[in-house]
Amino acid sequence: MNPSIAQELAAAIDRMPAFPKGVQRILELAREDNSTAKELVTVIDQDPVLTLKMLKVVNSAYFRLPRQINSVGLAVVFLGFNATRNLALGMAAIGMLPTGRSAGFDWQDCLLHSVATATIARQLAARVPGADPMECFVAGLLHDFGKIVMARSMPERLQEALETARRDGSSLHLVMLQLWGTDHAAVGALLAERWRFPAPLVETIRNQFGTALPDTGTIACVFAANQICKKLQFGSAGNPFVSELPPAIAQRLGGSLDEVIASLGDLEPVLEQSRLLASA
Repeated sequence: MNPSIAQELAAAIDRMPAFPKGVQRILELAREDNSTAKELVTVIDQDPVLTLKMLKVVNSAYFRLPRQINSVGLAVVFLGFNATRNLALGMAAIGMLPTGRSAGFDWQDCLLHSVATATIARQLAARVPGADPMECFVAGLLHDFGKIVMARSMPERLQEALETARRDGSSLHLVMLQLWGTDHAAVGALLAERWRFPAPLVETIRNQFGTALPDTGTIACVFAANQICKKLQFGSAGNPFVSELPPAIAQRLGGSLDEVIASLGDLEPVLEQSRLLASA
């Protein structure tokens, strides 16, 4: 990596706001073998804004729960400990996205892309043995967060890379590698490590490109969901270049990118639910 770029990005990662103490405690509970649902509920209940956002999402048609959920405790009952924890982390991360436009991005459109990727990744997880749906959801939410770091530290350079990728019809990450020796996936993984997310989630964020990706269910679901959202133009993360599924991912998901899209049926409800989540 270009040394000056490395220094800029390291400083930008250090300047990224830390999660609130409550969210940090949720991460700690995720790593503690003896943590309980009661502890999780207590921590989330202490953050009224996060609680309201979570209840709005949980009560959406997206989750199709059999009754109205009016407390975090009930959310744990119906969703489970891990799903509730991951949803809380995802909603906290969404709250850190910029607003408006900068560095060539419409951040609301970028948020819609991230939420749609998360939503489809969660849906794909149902067909991939060993893939946890809510882990796929959170990884989908965070997959482009490296672009936020770049937008904060080097907005002019990032905008130049975006314009080059669009003009040449090439993948943004290849343009970044050529210009700087790194890409937003690597930077996003460093940010996820700083936020102390679990190692498998960090690795999913890091491994978004190429044909020799680690063969895991979560990486397969997030990679495919990202390409689906780009192809169907569900939001925009700045570069519309669509990659075909590598052979290992195609095998896990049962076909090519177009075949996977066809197997998912009508995705318009997914887009509508993603808009709801993005506005939470």
